[in-house]
Amino acid sequence: FIKTFSPYHLFDPAKDYPATLFTTSTRDDRVHPGHARKMMAKMLEAGKDVRYYENIEGGHGGAANNAQAAHMTALAYTFLWDQLAK
Repeated sequence: FIKTFSPYHLFDPAKDYPATLFTTSTRDDRVHPGHARKMMAKMLEAGKDVRYYENIEGGHGGAANNAQAAHMTALAYTFLWDQLAK
């Protein structure tokens, strides 16, 4: 059933994809970081423009405190800004 909507299972290396940023947390207790790791590896192997950031602290929200949350937000907005500037 999940194969009908799973980005991992529906990924097609022959297709063009926009630049992608994956963020996760090593200590996420709801969504294992292995999912983001596998998707990033699959896209990287196919030569796609992909970036990855894994916070070693935090949980499902990705950050353990406000400083980490600000850092991850800055990463996301910097990535977006760089893509819009192209």
